[in-house]
Amino acid sequence: MSVVRALHSLALAVWLGGMTVLGVVVAPSAFQVLQAREAAHGRVLAAAVFGTVLDRFQFLAYGCAAVVLVTLGLMRWLAPRTAGLLPRAALAAGLLAVALYTGYGVYPEVEQVQAQIGAGVSPSTLEATDPRRVRFDALHARSTRLMQLNLIGTVILLAWHTHSSASRSRS
Repeated sequence: MSVVRALHSLALAVWLGGMTVLGVVVAPSAFQVLQAREAAHGRVLAAAVFGTVLDRFQFLAYGCAAVVLVTLGLMRWLAPRTAGLLPRAALAAGLLAVALYTGYGVYPEVEQVQAQIGAGVSPSTLEATDPRRVRFDALHARSTRLMQLNLIGTVILLAWHTHSSASRSRS
């Protein structure tokens, strides 16, 4: 059972840590450095780099969510009296659904809008009322909110797991 709990903790930590590093380190750094070094196209390059990183991270997030769900199932099977496993599984399934919607719904639409704008053009250079910029900004805001939702959800799952593990140790 301790291996299952360790895998569960690791999957949550990687998922949470990945989102945190992307939002706090990778995105700001990519935009700051590339805009400073390449004034004309730095923002476009940074968006391309970060978009690729985000696309690759999505698969890691899906894998982490799957491991979380499988380990919750194993915990339920190995220790059926463990409280709170079903709500935790429901939350993890919801977070996986959010990640899948983001990866297969929102990001492809962002790419479509970017293709309409043009590969070498940053949406921020368009007029604020341009429908392509309006759509891009809305999708970017949605993507950010969904990532924040997953971040908060994984914090809750990790705290819940830590609390249940600590409670089990005391008994």
